[in-house]
Amino acid sequence: MKIDIVTIFPEFFRGPLDHGIIRRAREAGLAAIEVHDLRAFAHDRHKTVDDRPFGGGEGMVLKPEPIFECIEALGVVSREGRSDAGQSVVLLSAQGKRFDQSLADELAGLERMVLICGRYEGVDERVGQYLADRELSIGDYVLSGGELGAAVIVDCVTRLIPGAVGNQASTQQESFTTFSQARDGNGPSSTCTSGGLLDYPHYTRPADFRGMGVPEVLASGNHEEIRRWRRRTALEKTLRNRPDLLDRAALSVEDRKLLGER
Repeated sequence: MKIDIVTIFPEFFRGPLDHGIIRRAREAGLAAIEVHDLRAFAHDRHKTVDDRPFGGGEGMVLKPEPIFECIEALGVVSREGRSDAGQSVVLLSAQGKRFDQSLADELAGLERMVLICGRYEGVDERVGQYLADRELSIGDYVLSGGELGAAVIVDCVTRLIPGAVGNQASTQQESFTTFSQARDGNGPSSTCTSGGLLDYPHYTRPADFRGMGVPEVLASGNHEEIRRWRRRTALEKTLRNRPDLLDRAALSVEDRKLLGER
């Protein structure tokens, strides 16, 4: 997968791209990630990439010229002329659609993804109208710029590329993973997708740590009881921390029964 990041702070990405799964994916040739300095496409002596908005208002807005020139230099055509479904130009913006695991899974299937990092009060609207084919936000809050959001998306998407994670099956049993995203499609189990809920609790050795013990069922060897316990605790944690997810999750008859046993 090819990932291009367009930013006025290219040095920001020296850390996030050089560690963990992203680094291994790059070294293995699974992901080719390049960072492009937007100021390189500004032609005045001050390398100006922003301007005051028409109509007045506070703050500055990123200009369209350097962004369009940068994307065109990367060989990506404008939104209207783009026919390759394997590519996507993403504008990081507080006004964008909220990024989630489903979108991460969709983006991981692309051949190429271009991330435009917004800054200041925003980006000239023509970038979103004629250049980017999607506008994304990583949450309902305002950041200083799109760099943090781009780093989050790159990390989330890269780990879904086949081969990036040592045990790829582990990406199917995490929080927010739906049945449709799981390869086996068999629904939730002790080693399968969470079905759109938060993940179940995890424990490791020692079995007793400062008087805090591991639930007995996990050491019982009864796989069916372990599966039921994990599913029930995932439901309980979701109800406690993210009840909104229950409205979207495909709950089975057993799920509703387990919730009733709380």
